[in-house]
Amino acid sequence: MSIKYWEFEDAPLREKLKNPSVKEVAKVYFDNETKAYRFALALSAVKRAKELRLKDCGNELPVATWKRYLDYGVSVGLLKHEGSAYSFTDRYTKPLRNISTYIKAWIDNQSDEDLAILFATANMERQKRRGGRQEDAVRLPDKESPEAASRD
Repeated sequence: MSIKYWEFEDAPLREKLKNPSVKEVAKVYFDNETKAYRFALALSAVKRAKELRLKDCGNELPVATWKRYLDYGVSVGLLKHEGSAYSFTDRYTKPLRNISTYIKAWIDNQSDEDLAILFATANMERQKRRGGRQEDAVRLPDKESPEAASRD
């Protein structure tokens, strides 16, 4: 987490509260632009839906990535996971009071933000599969292959 406390002191906070952005929220938790984008995407989806289930998540990210970032939101105390749905929580710890004030202002703000513009340098492509079962039928070795010959 990269909390810059000076940005959330009383005077800078009053300026930030005039125009809250999900980018500021995500940048508190991630320095990496791509991770911040994905976290912002998850938070924005929860904000739009009020309660978000994994099956209702969009195709922008794989389901495992949605789950990872939503669970991260639960672990840092922004989200709660009850009844297989994610929603915002209103319980914040005392040291994060000003940050939570900013987050609450962002949640209450009804403006729609374009994440592609806010996170211009983030990698927004879906990752290619790195393993696991193949989508097509499981390949059986033929009799001509070396692995079939070694078993005989």
